[in-house]
Amino acid sequence: MNDLPMYRRVALVVGASKGIGAATAEAFAAAGAAVVLAARDAPALASVADGIERRGGRALAVRTDVTDVDSVRNLVDRTVAAFGRLDAAFNNATDGPRPAPLADIDPDEFDRGIHTNVRGTFLGMKFQIPAMLGNGSGGGAIVNMASTAGVSGTANLAAYVAGKAGIIGLTKVAALDYADRGIRVNVVAPGPILTHHLAAAGSQAQRLAGLSTPMRRIGSAIEVANVVLWLCSPQSSFVTGAVIPIDGGQSAGNKPPQMYRPGQPMAEPAPEGANDER
Repeated sequence: MNDLPMYRRVALVVGASKGIGAATAEAFAAAGAAVVLAARDAPALASVADGIERRGGRALAVRTDVTDVDSVRNLVDRTVAAFGRLDAAFNNATDGPRPAPLADIDPDEFDRGIHTNVRGTFLGMKFQIPAMLGNGSGGGAIVNMASTAGVSGTANLAAYVAGKAGIIGLTKVAALDYADRGIRVNVVAPGPILTHHLAAAGSQAQRLAGLSTPMRRIGSAIEVANVVLWLCSPQSSFVTGAVIPIDGGQSAGNKPPQMYRPGQPMAEPAPEGANDER
């Protein structure tokens, strides 16, 4: 039991009611951590927590609004009160308007995306970091959720791209601020991942999304969760301030659907798919 990578550690997952967040909470629990799950959807949170406990894990569900100071403070306070410490945090909440050209986006909807992504990540770290400093020399690790769209941009997703780019900037600053105090802060940037958004888009959208990656497939929530778990484990102890793409090779460059052969016409590039983790 004590050879598990997160044995006797406490992990907090924000945005844990479904998709990547739920998969990551389950991965933390399987690795030996006590897990605190946070999101606005209390019944969905309770369902994920119940599943973890049925498999022998420890879980606490706390309904949380990541844009509200008191709500986020309460989340971290309840984590420490329940388990005595905080070792790892995954800030995964996201929100924003439906895809549209920039000039067609309602300003209030744009603000909603920025509040959830940037303010929500800032508030998470604001309260998570002091709790981790309270661990003494043990420190802690934080992983924030961005997207390949926050690295290179995606058409019709102005609020989402701005929010994810802001998260990358916040992550780098936090990593520098606390690098010599035992706290590591990194960011993951998924490409096309099969979550409820892409599942609802249908098989054709999934096929095109897969063709947009050099690996010619979409990723899974557990593949993202495994990277988050690694970034929060001792195995990544010299990694901080990094942006880790989980995108099947998209960020490396373009790969045509078929390799070019002399004397044959070049294959048309695959249509762009859903280029983010939502």
